[in-house]
Amino acid sequence: MVVQAEEGQGRLTGPGHAPRILVATAVPAERDAVASGLPGAGNGTGAGAGNGAGNGTGAGTVDVVAVGVGPAAAAAGTARLLATAAAAGTPYELVISAGIGGGFPPGAPLGSLVVADAVTAADLGAETPDGFVPVTALGFGRVTHEPPAALVRELAAASGAATGTVLTVSTVTGSAESAAALRARHPRALAEAMEGFGVAEAAAALGIPVAEVRAVSNAVGPRDRAAWRIADALAALTEAFGKFTPVLESWNRHD
Repeated sequence: MVVQAEEGQGRLTGPGHAPRILVATAVPAERDAVASGLPGAGNGTGAGAGNGAGNGTGAGTVDVVAVGVGPAAAAAGTARLLATAAAAGTPYELVISAGIGGGFPPGAPLGSLVVADAVTAADLGAETPDGFVPVTALGFGRVTHEPPAALVRELAAASGAATGTVLTVSTVTGSAESAAALRARHPRALAEAMEGFGVAEAAAALGIPVAEVRAVSNAVGPRDRAAWRIADALAALTEAFGKFTPVLESWNRHD
């Protein structure tokens, strides 16, 4: 393999063709956890939220980059990376939003893994006298992206992950009442995080498929930092991407 390093981002490339993949995380700790699970991991050393770790997966390229916290930062950071790659003639063929997040019990207990079959903006819309109305009901926009079904199945099978809706929120849920309201609106929800929908919007703008993977660090509901298991969730993320490697190497968007 040949190591290629760029400011803030490194990558390993291998012979032959396999899909070029961008894994977008919120923060460097998640980036490093993902990179640690991929063979031949190499870490970028540049400064700022765009730091990357590049990883060879036998063939092709996986770039792992921390793009920022929240849907706006995630969308902007991902869009910049996708546009830069496309302009250089090395476009990405798949984008994965990955990191830790809150899980809805009992379907997503602490330390478990969720692969999204729907990436949904949970709070994009309007409050009305009759309750929350999604932006689609107002006549514009969208609130859900659906990852490729075959890829979802294969990632879940490889890792033992649960599959379901992963919600994107701008404000992390901190009460039982808020958690119950989210589940009432989204009964298939298994997890919540803050970046998936932003990453998906950036990918969709260029016609690139997207997936989302979340390792559960806390239960969605009353905010109790003493109960968080961030280290366990990061370890689960590392383990998951080690198991994902053969799936990602062989994935073909046209299958």
